[in-house]
Amino acid sequence: MNIPEILGHLATAFNIAAYSMRTMIPLRILAIMSNAVFIVYGAIGGIYPVLVLHAILLPLNAYRLRQMVRLVRSIRHADMGDMQTEWLKPFMARRRHKAGDVLFGRGEVADELYIPLSGRFRLVESGMEVPFGQMVGELGFLAPDNRRTQSLECAADGDALAISYDDLRQLFFQNPEFGFYFLRLTTSRLFGNLARLEGQIAALRGGGGPVADNRAG
Repeated sequence: MNIPEILGHLATAFNIAAYSMRTMIPLRILAIMSNAVFIVYGAIGGIYPVLVLHAILLPLNAYRLRQMVRLVRSIRHADMGDMQTEWLKPFMARRRHKAGDVLFGRGEVADELYIPLSGRFRLVESGMEVPFGQMVGELGFLAPDNRRTQSLECAADGDALAISYDDLRQLFFQNPEFGFYFLRLTTSRLFGNLARLEGQIAALRGGGGPVADNRAG
């Protein structure tokens, strides 16, 4: 067996091993190793389509690996008392919204979550404005029926990041640490909403105003 054949078999073995991985970081590492060996194989054997293909795939796999490693590091070093959403932004799409646009309505089937970046975004039923950089619409992802609990409206022209629940599920499956952190973030919001609701009930019993629904589905 000559050197090109050995390289071809080795690259194929790396490729098979990559597809057998259950999580994304090991998959990308093995894919990069496979790309590198296939490039050498294509160069030595003069098989230029293989060389070109893996020369393109190598930087793509390296970029995706870097994204996932940064995500894991951000999650590991995040302060759970002041949880942020910067780690999610590279996986989201930026969209422009005009005043009056309704991003989602109460009772609709939920399929995306959002992070406002500029302008003004308001939860219609509670009248609450969503601060810049805060997730909104994540509760529908966890709700048994995936229904929205409030409506989200753009009150002034601005930009918001969006990610579909399908893409969010892929991040869950690719990295368990992401799933754990996302659940911690979501439950912290739920406990915060519960504390506000208890405070409003106490105020109502003491003669305060009506209780507002603070859930952001």
